[in-house]
Amino acid sequence: MVQIFKKELSQFFSALTGYLAIGVFLLLMGLFLFVFPSSSLLDNGYASLDGFFDLAPWVLLLLVPAVTMRLFSDEFRQGTWELLRTRPLSTWYIVNGKLLAAVVVVCLALLPSGLYVASLAWLSTNAPLDGGAITGSYVGLLCLVIVFAAVGVWGSALTSNPIVAFLIAAFCCFLLFTGFNAVSQINTLQGGPDFWIDWLGLQSHYRSMSRGAIDLPDLLYFLVVIFLLVVATNRVLLKKK
Repeated sequence: MVQIFKKELSQFFSALTGYLAIGVFLLLMGLFLFVFPSSSLLDNGYASLDGFFDLAPWVLLLLVPAVTMRLFSDEFRQGTWELLRTRPLSTWYIVNGKLLAAVVVVCLALLPSGLYVASLAWLSTNAPLDGGAITGSYVGLLCLVIVFAAVGVWGSALTSNPIVAFLIAAFCCFLLFTGFNAVSQINTLQGGPDFWIDWLGLQSHYRSMSRGAIDLPDLLYFLVVIFLLVVATNRVLLKKK
């Protein structure tokens, strides 16, 4: 797994993929949070990073599939998958190595956002930042990144076309994040199964963590989703053998 991780990480940064992912994320977040008046953190009148944590998942919905779309599709298209599977590596190691590399790249894009925290803490004069909520939101973002990356790796394993892999992953990430919440808002479901339908989606657990409450059920939920996606990817690759 370490060999695959190092190989993928070096490929991300030997080309423009890794740098573009980090640059695009920081540019978009900077524009929305400090330039556009409708979403600017500086126009709130109080020190809060709620705008960043509300916006970040929507940017990651597109950023993470863009990072992962070539992980397996390029292997199939270039014929290197046939060579890779002859090595003494199980598909589990290959999948997890590629997944870990994608997660690291996206986390590197998130890392400079610590400057937002430092800037707001320095500008805040009335009250300190809510450290618990910020910590919980970052943990929630990390969980979302891993889930989105797992979806992207699965989507890339389905096809040799990276654009198709991107579209599949972006659509599935969108459904997992907001689809269940949208269905739970249907009037006929109110007061009945709406809570449990919303609970099945990523957004419900991310919101819970963003309040500063990192509960075991939320963490277990993310772990189960990630595990199921890795299993699904492994099964797809085994069928290709």
